[in-house]
Amino acid sequence: MRVLIAGGGIGGLAAAAALLRHGIDVEVYEQAKELKEVGAGVQLAPNGTRVLYALGVGDELKRLSCEAQGKEIRHWKTGETWKLFDLGPVSIERYGFPYFTVYRPDLLGVLADAVRRLKPDAIRLGSRCTGFTQDADGVSLQLEHGAAKGDVLVGADGVHSQIRQALFGADKPQFTGVVAWRGIVPMERLPRHMARTVGSNWVGPGGHIVHYPLRAGRLMNFVGALERSDWRIESWSARGTKEEISADFRGWHEDIQAFVSEIDTPYKWALMVRAPLERWTVGRVTLLGDACHSMLPMLAQGAIMAIEDGYVLARALAGYDVATALQRYEGARLERTTRTVEGSAANIHRFHNPALADPREGRAFIDREWASQRISERYDWLFRYDATTVEI
Repeated sequence: MRVLIAGGGIGGLAAAAALLRHGIDVEVYEQAKELKEVGAGVQLAPNGTRVLYALGVGDELKRLSCEAQGKEIRHWKTGETWKLFDLGPVSIERYGFPYFTVYRPDLLGVLADAVRRLKPDAIRLGSRCTGFTQDADGVSLQLEHGAAKGDVLVGADGVHSQIRQALFGADKPQFTGVVAWRGIVPMERLPRHMARTVGSNWVGPGGHIVHYPLRAGRLMNFVGALERSDWRIESWSARGTKEEISADFRGWHEDIQAFVSEIDTPYKWALMVRAPLERWTVGRVTLLGDACHSMLPMLAQGAIMAIEDGYVLARALAGYDVATALQRYEGARLERTTRTVEGSAANIHRFHNPALADPREGRAFIDREWASQRISERYDWLFRYDATTVEI
């Protein structure tokens, strides 16, 4: 069996590594001339690190990451702090695997190295996909320069997936009314008391901010989301200005002011939502990751869902004929990813609630929404999932 993967991002490379480890031949076609990820962070909860250890890259990634000791909720104005949950040794004890915060380019590099160790020429850069055809005998992927033939085609080509559009037509993303900012700051440039190995989620009326350490604590990642309607470009590479991001978060706690002032190059993107697809597969062609279940960055599960997809897909293709495998893969993943998409969207109201404007009302709101039972309901089902053993 030969599997063609359109897209060399985190999901595509995780799928390629999983397939190769299951003895299935893979070719990855990436339109960029070099593998690059945006300079931003990604949180890897235990359900994600479980798969990365199964792929043989867990220890390598640990050396490049921070092992978060916990997550906390903070009030946007007063800075008051509530414990969300403990991580570190507690994560390993409870879920069997650690919780990492990692620089996205490091994660991409580790996955690319894993693929190349198994098949040195598996990743074909500068290969733009322009279409595909399929029949009972196989699938042909058309490239800007040439073509490739295989038994299965996987669309891992992201939120603007050409493979998805060819299968199901153009999508209709809806603007959430929220614009997100991101940036990276060397830890040494931040106030000393901020240099902790915890993830902080500041919640406020109409906006929230998440920050956490990267690269063994040498960097701090910033993502801030604010309700505004004047920017609707869904691109991670659109630059903003220091003046604009400072204006957006004026009035927030002094720690946030210090953080924002040190972001040399802020980027912004409009947060869009898409209705979850009811199916991912047509014949020999299927989808994974953002191509079929893009989600808001409010559960820190987008990249992990793609990693889980890749591993479950590999297990299915290793165990069944193509038609059966793709249906079982989709059946195993559809409900979980849809629930994650919906859970991420639900957090807009929780993170941006008007009650947070008043410190007293905000305190009561946080006490209620982040009570231990509610936290367990929102996160345990995510973290306990095991893509390496789930029934398919």
